[in-house]
Amino acid sequence: MSFVETITKLRKESGQSQQEVADKLNMARATYSSLETARREPNLSEIKDLAVIYQVSPADLIEGRIQAEVEAPIKIDFKEEDITPREIVETKPEKLREVLLYVLNKIGAKPNVGETVLYKLLYFIDFDYYEKYGKSITGLSYVRNHFGPTPSTKTFRGVVEAMKKANQLEIVETKYFSHLQKKYLPTVKPELKHLNAQELRHIDEELFRLGDKTAAELTDMSHKDTPWIVTKDSKPIDYQFAMYRTPLTSVREFEDEI
Repeated sequence: MSFVETITKLRKESGQSQQEVADKLNMARATYSSLETARREPNLSEIKDLAVIYQVSPADLIEGRIQAEVEAPIKIDFKEEDITPREIVETKPEKLREVLLYVLNKIGAKPNVGETVLYKLLYFIDFDYYEKYGKSITGLSYVRNHFGPTPSTKTFRGVVEAMKKANQLEIVETKYFSHLQKKYLPTVKPELKHLNAQELRHIDEELFRLGDKTAAELTDMSHKDTPWIVTKDSKPIDYQFAMYRTPLTSVREFEDEI
């Protein structure tokens, strides 16, 4: 696809109007429209900002690689009836609170870590731990959406709101490129009463491996992950699909390499 076709496709798939995208780019709708109609070429700043909005790389926008990924999905070879049930821990608010405080105290202030990055980090922390040990750390349920996995809104929001009321967490909006980024900033240290040494070591490894990645990079990783690939839009992602990961995202070898 051309650049024009790519940005038009991404805007429509995300359910946004030209005015909404123009507002995020701090420009008039007519100015943005000229990009989709090829009346003018985008500048570097506009390309970077569009990449942030749609959580893809600037190169993907320019070279139109988005469509290629859709037309040639990763093939996953398994049968659902072959899946062996493993333990999934129900969400424990106090444990999720500790994970959030632990993660945010370590990397929450980094410029790349907004809400989207936090969502993807929690997903990989939980699904990677499940792949290794057969259980989730937080017990959160994740849903498949266009931009990758997101935690169950009701559960996640409930814990976050309780943390805000207890003055354990602040949510602020800062400018990142030309759009607003929602950041979660801790105001207290975690007590670590509900996380064991193995869980803390796993979280540290995940943050070391993924903590500097952008929202676009983490989204791209999640789109190559078997649990996300095999789940229908807007449906909960089954943890058990982590056992059918391809080498692109599997962490079992990663753990064994010493």
